Amino acid sequence: MRQLLVDTMLFSMTPKQINESRKEDGKIIVSGVLQRAEAKNQNGRIYPKKILMREVKKYQENQIKENRALGELDHPDSSVINLRNVSHNVLDCDWDGNDVVGRVEILPTPSGNILKQLLHAGIRLGISSRGLGSVKEVNENTVEVQDDFELIGWDFVSNPSTQGAFMYKDGLGENIIREGVDMKTITKIDPKIKRINENITNIICEIGNICECIFEGRK
Repeated sequence: MRQLLVDTMLFSMTPKQINESRKEDGKIIVSGVLQRAEAKNQNGRIYPKKILMREVKKYQENQIKENRALGELDHPDSSVINLRNVSHNVLDCDWDGNDVVGRVEILPTPSGNILKQLLHAGIRLGISSRGLGSVKEVNENTVEVQDDFELIGWDFVSNPSTQGAFMYKDGLGENIIREGVDMKTITKIDPKIKRINENITNIICEIGNICECIFEGRK
């Protein structure tokens, strides 16, 4: 059965890098790793490279070529891109070994402005793929994405599931499964992660007047 599959890479930029990434027309373009093949993430999922190569090629020929490679701020509960929550557009992507790398333009939308302020504040975020597909169990703690996988796009999220990849300034019904780490399943939350998510919540409340928090007990 096909599910909504999500796989996240860490994203980190300083306010200085954000300012340096601005072009003459005022656009903010960041670049780095979008996704990684052949590596198990914290949710125990592996994406075979041959499957990702096929989907990245389709994404290049359709969404990117037609200037509609849009992404959202936070993963929705749907496989459809919600235009009201669009924050960025993927300008291009390619391969570097097992990594999918690309350039992303932050758009002047309400969600894009929130994203820009989060990055200016030095908040560490994740950039996360969203797609539909099924998985097959490899062993007790690992599953592999199957050939029916279909890439939808990349979103920015607060809880990464894959460690060790960062983005830098410009220079380069269905069941729901989320690759972003589910805070409710973690018995002991890292204080650093908790502070990051609290900072994100505060910024969103101030800029977007949206005060929904991922931590239980805060409204």
